[in-house]
Amino acid sequence: MRSHIARVLLSALLLTPLAVLLDGCAPDAASGQVASNAAAPELKWEELIPRSWDPTKRYRNISLEALRDNDPKAVQMLDEMRAVWDNAPVNVELDGKAARLAGFVVPLDASQEGIREFLLVPYFGACIHTPPPPANQIVHVIAPGPVKGLHAMDTVYVSGTLKAARYASADMGVSGYEIAAAAVERFVPRQPQ
Repeated sequence: MRSHIARVLLSALLLTPLAVLLDGCAPDAASGQVASNAAAPELKWEELIPRSWDPTKRYRNISLEALRDNDPKAVQMLDEMRAVWDNAPVNVELDGKAARLAGFVVPLDASQEGIREFLLVPYFGACIHTPPPPANQIVHVIAPGPVKGLHAMDTVYVSGTLKAARYASADMGVSGYEIAAAAVERFVPRQPQ
């Protein structure tokens, strides 16, 4: 049985391919809560990661299967990896650019009126299960007003100005980007014709 550290590092290696699952789909209708911003170019999650950043490089020559969860080396590696992911560099070329990004909702606030702040993540279950993705794979979204009908892990398109900004949620992880005054649309996959 693989140790927890092996599962964590394996999830890191799978992060980019999982993010691509949303490619090739487009929304058919806006939610009506916040206006669409179709003029913003659509980004892929891997574009948020600087090309030179490789968080797994240091672990390539380590036999992860040999480590047990309670092994002090495994605990130390997990702590080091978490620190690297929380401080993951962002793609500075995207700072201040108009962007549109599809992803999953991790609510930060919720009321009867809706959700106004949430984290946008590239794959289902991110931030709800540990460990959260690297900071350069989490976007802190602030809508201009509450968006009705949004729930955890709903898929949406978010449009607005992408800003390199750290936001640390005690429970959910650290984001490396922010989109404030974001347009939020329901993500509806294209229907086969």
